[in-house]
Amino acid sequence: MEIRLAERMGRLGTESAFEVLARAKALEARGRRMIHLEIGEPDFDTPAHIKEAAAAALRDGHTHYVPAPGIPRLREAVVEFLARTGRLTATPDRVVVTPGAKPIMWYLMLATCQEGDEVLYPDPGFPMYPSIAAFCGATPVPVPLREENGFRLDPEELAALVTQRTRLLILCSPHNPCGSALTREDVEAIAEVVLRHDLLVLSDEVYWAIRYDGPHASILDVDGMAERTVLLDGWSKTFAMTGWRLGFGVFPPAVVEPVTRLVINSVSCTSAFSQHAAIAALTGPWEPVERMRDEFRRRRDAIVEGLNAIPGICCQEPQGAFYVFPSVRNLGLPAKRVEEHLLERAGVACLSGTAFGRYGDGYLRFSYANSVENIRDALQAIAATLPELTT
Repeated sequence: MEIRLAERMGRLGTESAFEVLARAKALEARGRRMIHLEIGEPDFDTPAHIKEAAAAALRDGHTHYVPAPGIPRLREAVVEFLARTGRLTATPDRVVVTPGAKPIMWYLMLATCQEGDEVLYPDPGFPMYPSIAAFCGATPVPVPLREENGFRLDPEELAALVTQRTRLLILCSPHNPCGSALTREDVEAIAEVVLRHDLLVLSDEVYWAIRYDGPHASILDVDGMAERTVLLDGWSKTFAMTGWRLGFGVFPPAVVEPVTRLVINSVSCTSAFSQHAAIAALTGPWEPVERMRDEFRRRRDAIVEGLNAIPGICCQEPQGAFYVFPSVRNLGLPAKRVEEHLLERAGVACLSGTAFGRYGDGYLRFSYANSVENIRDALQAIAATLPELTT
């Protein structure tokens, strides 16, 4: 029997990071040393008090179904955490906890976007934004992030792309893959466009805690935006908990019930014991997060300095997250070719900027979620092998 896939599967993309990881692992299996700068996850262990909270929850029998939007104490802890960190004033009934942060994107777009709607998203940007929008039947419309503007969204360019069909705007700050961060002036100008055109906003702030220079700026800080903005966040990046699969959204009241219904229809709920670990993360000591951020700053400085010392590469200093997005345009070659060369010849796994959209051509993304020693080894290997491409 020939299995016929639904047409909508053709609209669903993927994450190139996992494809490059698989190729790098295959080379390692043949004895090659590989330096992994492709995967976007902290290389730190989950803090001990969080793991112990999960173990205690298992011992105490928290192994059964729980309410679909999350256990009450965790939803309360999210609200308390947001208030304590000066990010958002909300109520627990607006919080929905999910297994990872990606479901927040899915549930929001499934609940609010349909055929004929347009979704504006940053390009370069997280590849799931246009993938999910297209799968849901909407038309993804890229908003270019340009190097000359520090890879920050230009409000005037955004306004020019809004049409009568525009339904949703996706923001990400600090940004993956560019490491850029919106300013207070940026979010105020973007909010003016949003309010004028009556748009919904998805504010992806999963990297908010990894911010190096200046305070975090969110569109939620602007008057009138809380009732039309979904905050997307989670535990993966802030607390080095990628494998725990924990995320949350703070929704406008009218969207909570539809999203909860989607949770019930898809995953029922998020695992009970992991939600107790999530409470421990939000209410526990902040020092592990600060130590991780400070180490990322040290790595950022090392990789930016090293990349800028290599002929043909030019790298801006990121303000947040743990990525650099250097230009390789001066090499005169497609970024994908450079990615492949570095993997095969230098033993350095990174991603072409085209993995994040067509405006990423001419750039590479390196994740510096690796030790300074490995980063320096990677830089040395890049400098030694890159001339092979241009000779």
